Amino acid sequence: MKKFKFQRLKIIEQIAIVFFFAVVIPMSISGFIINNINQQSVRSQLRESASLVATMVSDEMDFLFRSSSTTLNQIADALNFLPTERQKKLFISEFAKKYPHCEKIIVAKSQNELNKITAEAEEHEKTIMSTKLKNGSFLAVIYNTQGMDIKLFKSLENDTRQIYILLDNKHLLASHNYTPEVFKETMSMLPDNINSISSDTPLIFGDEKNQPIVYLKFKDPKYSIIVTTTETMARYSIVENRIKIILSVLVAILSTMLVISFYIFYLYINIRQLFKAILALSKGNYEHQIRLYKTSFTPYEIVFLTDEFNEMASEIHKSYNELAQKNKELKDLNEFRSNLVDTVSHELRTPLTSIQGYTSRLMRTDIVLDDETKQKSLRIIKEQSERLKRLIDDLLTIPDIEGMRLRTVNTNVDLKQVFEQAELLLRKHDGHEIVVDIAPDFPQVIADKGRLEQVIVNLYENAVKYSYPESQIITETSVEGAKAVINVKNKCDRITQDKLDTLYDKFIRLDDEMTRTTRGSGLGLFIVKGLVEAMNGTIELSSTDEFGFIAKITLDVAQN
Repeated sequence: MKKFKFQRLKIIEQIAIVFFFAVVIPMSISGFIINNINQQSVRSQLRESASLVATMVSDEMDFLFRSSSTTLNQIADALNFLPTERQKKLFISEFAKKYPHCEKIIVAKSQNELNKITAEAEEHEKTIMSTKLKNGSFLAVIYNTQGMDIKLFKSLENDTRQIYILLDNKHLLASHNYTPEVFKETMSMLPDNINSISSDTPLIFGDEKNQPIVYLKFKDPKYSIIVTTTETMARYSIVENRIKIILSVLVAILSTMLVISFYIFYLYINIRQLFKAILALSKGNYEHQIRLYKTSFTPYEIVFLTDEFNEMASEIHKSYNELAQKNKELKDLNEFRSNLVDTVSHELRTPLTSIQGYTSRLMRTDIVLDDETKQKSLRIIKEQSERLKRLIDDLLTIPDIEGMRLRTVNTNVDLKQVFEQAELLLRKHDGHEIVVDIAPDFPQVIADKGRLEQVIVNLYENAVKYSYPESQIITETSVEGAKAVINVKNKCDRITQDKLDTLYDKFIRLDDEMTRTTRGSGLGLFIVKGLVEAMNGTIELSSTDEFGFIAKITLDVAQN
């Protein structure tokens, strides 16, 4: 079975697909949104808001009943303490004037009289609350329904719903936006089993889906709340949602235009990349590559041309780079060979000549040499042999440094001992005094003692070669945080920064080949830098008017 392979589409095919996904699908989704919002969102929002309003009104009613009951008990307690009927009537009269929502306060002498007052209040759809006094009479308070409306529906002033509060599902206690026709129609729509509905459970009923009616019933006290949704409110909610739908459609249209515009612009950018690459190649820029914005919609033709062109340019550029690299390697090898030959001819010939000359003197039998002459000859042979050994060691250290293979054994090292040993290993001072400034309690550093001595010896030799005659070579030490700093200074002509930056390279010397006045391989600072970095340290070179050459070495201070 042949494995399926994705085939890139042509431009006309891609435009058809883009149109389908950018126009047909968004418009279909917009139609679905219109239908869904009109059928579902309006209903759920209106139901939830009506239930919320019913709950708010019930909370206000509960608070009103509790506060009225408390006030009634306070009046009863006060009447129980008043001795005469005249004082009681005067107190009731004064309190009725100040008590909000109170229409009348009556003292009934018997239960029958209280029942008569209650029946009369209910007949006039008035709210009445009563309590028994200590003398056996009853205190009854009749409330002003209009005042209760203002209190209960204060937070719903701008709400267009019609709200009814009924006592025993018969008497209208309070209302909001009351109209007789709507109230009568609403009452006729109450279910037949309304009395069997459990308390505190909202019931939603009504024939109109977008105009729900919420019924909420309570047992103690016995009252119910009915919240209707007007046709105006339903229409307003639908219009609001239609605006959202229109915005959604507009967004879909703009998205379609944006996708099509982006695709056209994207296609143009890719084609332009092809032209730029062809022009660059024609001018000899073989390094230039075409960078397409590749996706599944990138046309097959453009991808094919791009891949073929980039492959061709890469082969040309690869051949060109290989040729340039070979030329550079040949140039570097030739330069290295010249430097090596020059170093060997200058640095190896002198010690070998001295060793050969003084050895021949000691081997002569035709003359008699005294002991002092023999010792002097042997000392010179020894010095030249050590010089030759150091030069060979330097040459052998180069591959380890360049190949990152240089290994050091870092331990706690006393710098004072290192400076003393380095001064002893120095071949000659040429009249220069080495001054070491180090505190007696200077902390130890983490380094390889032998390698660090080699670093200091190389710096001392470099300073001896290039210092002014009879000048001092100064070594200063200090501690900066967790680092030990060593500064080796000598007085000479100031060195430019460009020259300082090249002194770390191999076979680089301050005096060039034509004006060479000092001996040396030009490897000292290259090796010093490699050794210091192998000991996790750093080295910096600088030059000032007072000290023409300053080498600053930074090493880690030992913890103990």
